Amino acid sequence: MTHPADAALPHPVAELHLHIEGTLEPETIFELAARNAMTLPYADLADLRTRYEFTDLQSFLDLYYANMSTLRTRADFTEMTWRYLVRAHRGGVRHTEVFVDPQAHTERGIAVGDVLGGVQDALDRAAAELDVTSGIIVCVLRHLPASQALPMLDGALASGVPLLGIGLDSSEVGFPPGAFREAFDAAAAAGLHRVAHAGEEGPPAYIWEALDVLGVERIDHGVRCLEDAALVERLARDQVPLTVCPTSNVRLRVVDRMADHPLPRMLDAGLMVTVNSDDPAYFGGYVDDNYAALRHDLGMPDDALRALALNSVRASFASPDRKAELLAALGL
Repeated sequence: MTHPADAALPHPVAELHLHIEGTLEPETIFELAARNAMTLPYADLADLRTRYEFTDLQSFLDLYYANMSTLRTRADFTEMTWRYLVRAHRGGVRHTEVFVDPQAHTERGIAVGDVLGGVQDALDRAAAELDVTSGIIVCVLRHLPASQALPMLDGALASGVPLLGIGLDSSEVGFPPGAFREAFDAAAAAGLHRVAHAGEEGPPAYIWEALDVLGVERIDHGVRCLEDAALVERLARDQVPLTVCPTSNVRLRVVDRMADHPLPRMLDAGLMVTVNSDDPAYFGGYVDDNYAALRHDLGMPDDALRALALNSVRASFASPDRKAELLAALGL
């Protein structure tokens, strides 16, 4: 899904739903494999790209986890993160809160300090060179036993790398949020923010559970909230941010085409919607591409796009001073 260059897209924006492992572009995958003396199960770049037609969330996750096996060293995590930051900066991102999946790497024998430290090295560089502020949200892989969630959090906290929050991701259907309460309670006690994927493929009940059992401050995705009028009323009343990923929703068949996306209805319902890229290397769109799709495919006017950009800053966990700075840059 490509659109003409759009110099008038809102700027700056915050990106609040970004899986750093989902920024591994095909070229980077091959470069890392060569660096780490790995043999990939793909003949070449063209062969790998043919695997990027997904039928649902799980078909994407299978490729996502396979490709991250090329990440072996702290320098690999730094390289991947820096490349994302440079591209995101070009698209107008000035604050980003990146999801990292420690369990996907520690179960391969990679030290959690190398994973999180490598990501943080790039984030520190972006703050100094690109004026991009950021933070790490460590995510629980919900398809793994819930008993592994708290040890993951403990290991991440013990690494000494600063953490912004805890999240919940991976396969949604069949893995309700409530099973992970212990880890989320511990995260709250440690002063971390809490977010969770809910209502992408899973039912609205998962959104209720994420709010009431895990105590989350934001819902990642949440597009299926529209199926529950009482839930919509609550989300609108409390202005709970929803980190919506339009291009991802199309590529994973949550909706058939961008013209069918419920984002305009969500805004009409008074919901606090933000726009994000999710896994841009796999879904063909960074955050600016998502804004461009809303303009070109949904006909959203400039004032609506600016409102979404304002929402992204307000919904972020950036410091009050940073929020004020970014809101001022958006003309508020």
